[in-house]
Amino acid sequence: MNRFKNILFIADRQDGLTDALDRAVSLSQSNAARLTVMDVIPDAGVADYIKRTYAMDFNMALREQRLHALGEFTKPYADAGIPVYTTVSNGILFIEVIRAVQRNAHDLVIKVAQQDTSLSRALFGSSDMHLLRKCPCPVWIDRLGDRSGYRRVLAAVDPFDDETGDSQRLILDLATSFAERERAELHVVHAWELQGESMLANGRGRIPRADLEQLLEATKKHHRQGLDSLLSPYGLDTAADNVHLLKGRPAQIIANCARERDVDLIVMGTLGRVGIVGLLIGNTAEDVLRETQTAVLAVKPPAFASPVQ
Repeated sequence: MNRFKNILFIADRQDGLTDALDRAVSLSQSNAARLTVMDVIPDAGVADYIKRTYAMDFNMALREQRLHALGEFTKPYADAGIPVYTTVSNGILFIEVIRAVQRNAHDLVIKVAQQDTSLSRALFGSSDMHLLRKCPCPVWIDRLGDRSGYRRVLAAVDPFDDETGDSQRLILDLATSFAERERAELHVVHAWELQGESMLANGRGRIPRADLEQLLEATKKHHRQGLDSLLSPYGLDTAADNVHLLKGRPAQIIANCARERDVDLIVMGTLGRVGIVGLLIGNTAEDVLRETQTAVLAVKPPAFASPVQ
């Protein structure tokens, strides 16, 4: 994984960040990348009163206090000769992070999942979901306090998802290079369906069973050929044990595949309709993100336009 040159790490909590920051530092070193640690403090409701009464910029004081804390947090790396930059903003976390990405051309955001999985079925909190939906660069949401490292990486792809294939190649580029860097098992999954199968089998459009089986086989062959074509540059094909061409609803297939193979990281696209602000995330990605307990590295199409300005 040697494509990131300007990484932004979000330190939005007081604990549980050390392992994720260690990974971010290691990634920045292997990429010769700049690493910035950022936090965002909500505007203090009493800031205007304090400014009027005591002539003190309370928001600035809070930023300086947090900036000092981030300096202490990153000091071990600085002492080891590893430059880590720090910054603090006021506002809404996901908005300020996206603005920082746009302003400073960050090419990867790393953040620890907002919610502790022991307290909630959902791994990702609202800020995480906003970033996954709206941030224009790849977003890596790590698990809280995960010291185990990444042993299995799953690339969720769809060779028919976009005309250029740029998003799918980016997913595979990141997944293969990350697996190599972490010495992790790489798995690739693609789910296929025959649209209208239920109606063709039992509904008003019912056709003979033999014809339906033939149509299913032709559909599977079409998806197999598309997946083989996508995977060929990576030395993979659908005959490999770590490539999974599975029939079913994509969100369910991806989540089940990750769970059954004890996957530590899913690399996937979070695709909306390219170029249309407001349609921010595909139904498949939305469903996977709401169900999985696995860390996610999510990418957008190159033409994605964030609604945050």
